[in-house]
Amino acid sequence: MSATANIPVGATASRELIVEREMTVAHFVERMPEVYGTPIMIFHMETTSGAAIEKYLPEGFVSVGTLVNVRHLAATPVGAKVRLKATVIEVGEHTITFAVEAHDEKEKIGDGVHVRAVVEVRRFMKRVQAKVRP
Repeated sequence: MSATANIPVGATASRELIVEREMTVAHFVERMPEVYGTPIMIFHMETTSGAAIEKYLPEGFVSVGTLVNVRHLAATPVGAKVRLKATVIEVGEHTITFAVEAHDEKEKIGDGVHVRAVVEVRRFMKRVQAKVRP
């Protein structure tokens, strides 16, 4: 049986957060504006997606990101609330595809598609460790 067999299309997770300076472009590049950074938004979309399917995974399995196709539509300042949502739209033998979106208190600030692969941690780490051994 596939590790994705129990994951239903439509499974969803949501998350709310307050933008902190550490989440801004300016935190990484001082001359840039203090607004919610695209890489941080993508990270939050990925972790929200992982949370949507975590309870359906077999013991010893996790999901890892493999593809991101996201638009960052609007800037969000420090102190603003962001709501993220991830919804399973397709389940394959080894991968799960999500529709992801983010909104601040005024408008939609991001949307797109994210794909995650389901991996057995033990096997995954064995392959990773093979890259660091001489």
